[in-house]
Amino acid sequence: MTASELETLLKHVENSLSVDGEHVQVTDEPKLRATISQLSRVSALGAGREQALSRFLIRAAARELGIVPASINEVYMARGRGEIPPTFTVPAMNLRVMTFEAAKAVFRNAHAINAGAFIFEIARSEIGYTHQRPAEYVSTLLAAAIAEGHRGPIFVQGDHFQISASRYKADPDAEVQTVKDLITEAIAAGFYNIDVDTSTLVDISFDDVHKQQALNTRLSAELTDYIRSLEPDDVTVSVGGEIGEVGGHNSTEEELRAYVEGYQKQLAALNPDAEGLSKISIQTGTSHGGTVLPDGSIAQVAVDFDTMLKLSRIARQEYGAAGAVQHGASTLPQEAFGKFVEAEACEIHLATNFQNIFFDHAPDELIQEMYAYLDENHAGDRKEGQTEEQFYYKTRKQAIGPFKDAAWSLPDAPRARIVDAWNAQFKHLFNALNIADTKGYVDTFTTLPKGMPSMADYLATAGETVEAENVADLSD
Repeated sequence: MTASELETLLKHVENSLSVDGEHVQVTDEPKLRATISQLSRVSALGAGREQALSRFLIRAAARELGIVPASINEVYMARGRGEIPPTFTVPAMNLRVMTFEAAKAVFRNAHAINAGAFIFEIARSEIGYTHQRPAEYVSTLLAAAIAEGHRGPIFVQGDHFQISASRYKADPDAEVQTVKDLITEAIAAGFYNIDVDTSTLVDISFDDVHKQQALNTRLSAELTDYIRSLEPDDVTVSVGGEIGEVGGHNSTEEELRAYVEGYQKQLAALNPDAEGLSKISIQTGTSHGGTVLPDGSIAQVAVDFDTMLKLSRIARQEYGAAGAVQHGASTLPQEAFGKFVEAEACEIHLATNFQNIFFDHAPDELIQEMYAYLDENHAGDRKEGQTEEQFYYKTRKQAIGPFKDAAWSLPDAPRARIVDAWNAQFKHLFNALNIADTKGYVDTFTTLPKGMPSMADYLATAGETVEAENVADLSD
């Protein structure tokens, strides 16, 4: 780091940090909290060494304040052992747009109720279309934590680190390696929670459920073993598996048993000492993003809460996991979320409705620019018979990355409208999911990792670009 590079970056935070080699000291926390957004903006929108160094400064400053990426694994294992009651459901939130502001709203509302059991996540698909690589995502979350005065662990999760069925069919080794490369990048950035999703390869053409799950179990175990080979010595990454792709038929007890038992055998063969899954994702009737009606509204769905309760108890009581996980739920009616607690779901994944809030409250001029971009660049995604409302609703996420700078630069008034709506949504969700006072569980069972990447680690990636991939067939 040259003196001029450091001077420029420290000006962004009004010299509230001092740097001596690798050591970063917070010299004025109130000033840092007020200005950290400027350093986060460089991380999100900058380039080269400046961008890489901004991420190092954010992570080092966060560590100095006791804000550390961590694994929720021990919390989940304690729940599996019965040491934590199954009386709350952990929200795992995919923040696609205005991530800094959205994360601040999460911390703000969690702190108000002494909540600690909440997860930030991003899927392989979302990394692509939101233009948020793992190092940026973690940096943004840490900056938001600094801004809100957070202390302790933050749980960052790779959601749907998923195998594409079509690409696996064309070249199995290459597709598995692509997911392994993403895992490598994510763990280095501080993703200590990863959902491996090979459920796309479940083959229901077989009558026997074990044969249906065979490839899913083998690759889930292989990816778990790979994760264990990369995790830091003082971290056990929380690994989740999935028994059936969301949007298909509802999961069954037979599928759960076939998946978990097959997975355990495969993992034991690869590495007898490796820790296995902390949770299992199932299908109960939802779909990612919801089903869009011709007028653009979302169809009501009937969630099978009986299946959730039954499979969550089996996962917890018989296999020692935290329970079952619900995907694709953010567009459900507001009154539905408390039922997941009653059904003992250990985790629920929420994404689309946070995005919808942005599109509902952003300036009309910006929305029209984004829709014009979709007309020009994604016309081929329009399905036969789709209305305009259906087309824009299903594809507008593809405009988030190209308009990331515009979202960061929103005027104060629309920014405040969006944040106010997010505050209301997070407040409702956190209360419905009963995560108040879960900070005690988190503090008791979570180990804070001691290490962090060096400045050289960050600089080694400066200027690197990752070739954009087609994520159309991947889940969010």
